Amino acid sequence: MPAFQKAQKYLALSTLALCTTFHAATLHAATTDTAVSTVSTSADTATPAQDATTPPAAAAAPAPAAAPAAAPTWSVGPIDFSGLVDGYYSFNANHPNPATNQLRNFDFDANSFSLNMVKLSMAHSPDPIGFQVDLGFGKAFSAFGTGVSSCISGTACDSGNDLHLEQAYVSWKPAKGKGFEADFGEFVTSAGAEVIETMNNPNYSRSLLFVETIPYYHMGLRTSMPITKSETIGFQLVNGWNNITDNNAGKTIGLTSLYTKAKYNWALNYYVGPENTGTDKGFRNLIDTTLNLTPNAKWTGYINYDYVQNRNAAQVTVLTGVPPTPVPVPGKYVTTNLVHTQGIAMEARYQATGTVAFSGRYEYLADESGSITGTPKAGLDEFTITGEYKMAAGLLARLEYRRDATDNPYFQKGTSKLVKAQSTLELGVVAFFGPKR
Repeated sequence: MPAFQKAQKYLALSTLALCTTFHAATLHAATTDTAVSTVSTSADTATPAQDATTPPAAAAAPAPAAAPAAAPTWSVGPIDFSGLVDGYYSFNANHPNPATNQLRNFDFDANSFSLNMVKLSMAHSPDPIGFQVDLGFGKAFSAFGTGVSSCISGTACDSGNDLHLEQAYVSWKPAKGKGFEADFGEFVTSAGAEVIETMNNPNYSRSLLFVETIPYYHMGLRTSMPITKSETIGFQLVNGWNNITDNNAGKTIGLTSLYTKAKYNWALNYYVGPENTGTDKGFRNLIDTTLNLTPNAKWTGYINYDYVQNRNAAQVTVLTGVPPTPVPVPGKYVTTNLVHTQGIAMEARYQATGTVAFSGRYEYLADESGSITGTPKAGLDEFTITGEYKMAAGLLARLEYRRDATDNPYFQKGTSKLVKAQSTLELGVVAFFGPKR
């Protein structure tokens, strides 16, 4: 990308950041599942057992004026139930063949009606023992196990290990633990400004950063501990990224932090560990940080930055046997090239009335190693504008326009042509029920 184009992009980012800071405000960073929340935070850092439910920081945000009543609570004894059905129609102006939206994770299907997710959750808050189980179907669940690329390519994208499972973990919160909490099992990641459940994000589609830079979930141990009234820290020891069964003998460590104030919160997450399949050589590092802003009941927003790098590893082939017929035999693993990607995303949301809201998102992603587009030093950006209408308690619709662009021809147009941009128009409807946690 020419220097002046980069300057224009960073100037646009800076301008949007200022607008977000002075006119919006709400930080967004890792995983929620509340009925009417418009903000998510990496608050499993603060309260891991809540996980896919609204964390305290988000729940404390000012509620939109004249907001409709929350969806009904379904409980049987000490167990709370919640669920959702999320479907959409996506129009892609490129008319790609195969009919897929590129750089997407759940809304893959182009020019077609599709099911994003059907989900049922069961949970019990720790007292001192609790649990969370999230089960479901749809494109989102198909993508968890084998990743986005498999789904986009049209091959089977269901996982044998965690098909239909988003989370399943047990929580422990001792009465005299001063807020300490520990979870063990499969849980969604603490990284990211957006979450898996559509209604808890300001836009219908997920950002490039959500798709390309962070994991979906982890298997292992997660802890959190408030150390002041505003600061909560956490430690995680997990198998790795998006795997229940580890792909090697190494483990990944996660360090989390959430600093919360009345009108903003700041989440910082760091994951590090060996993530190359079959070997402990080569480490992956992820730095994820999100500033959520909540200045008033009308405006919210976030600024999210991610940096991820992976040191690749390859198995060396050695020759054994007696010449002239030596036999190639796989040898030890050695580290090879370093792949890294970084990007920034900014979003602002305006709650026009109790039932109508508008959200805008802009982001820029530097594909420095070419691992996404196949072109090193490539730049990707996207702009999204979303209109939301809450039809009733627990039922909302979103109409969204999005344009993705790259420096070089990357997006499929028709059967054989590649172009630099992709424009989509999407209508999504989400119905959900359950307690606000």
